[in-house]
Amino acid sequence: MIVEGRARMEMAYRERWKAEIAAMRRVLASLAMTEECKWGKPTYTVDGKNVVIMQGFKEYFALGFFHGALLKDPKKVLVQLGQVHAGRVMKFTSAKDIAAKAATIKAYVREAIAVEKAGLRMTPRKTADFPVPE
Repeated sequence: MIVEGRARMEMAYRERWKAEIAAMRRVLASLAMTEECKWGKPTYTVDGKNVVIMQGFKEYFALGFFHGALLKDPKKVLVQLGQVHAGRVMKFTSAKDIAAKAATIKAYVREAIAVEKAGLRMTPRKTADFPVPE
């Protein structure tokens, strides 16, 4: 489908994680953010800046934090996927799992909102920071 001259992306495994999307929306509803659709996924913003995004994967559902590496992560629930610099995700396997962790999710998202409002960012990597084959 073409929307405004661009191909519209869809969230992977959207149907599989329908209950989890609904559960996460309920948890995030009380927080001062705006839900938008970016990259075909529910994305939450504050003052137009990305804070968190819902993502569906084959084995799990995730709440992605755009600047998750800057969060304290006292419960050690944030995971780095691949070689991303700042992003981190919180993984879930069911709507029940999301409901059980609602207080933790809210605490982490509140901190992510504070990071965004403060304008904190990771230090950009230099080419020398990456392994380069001979």
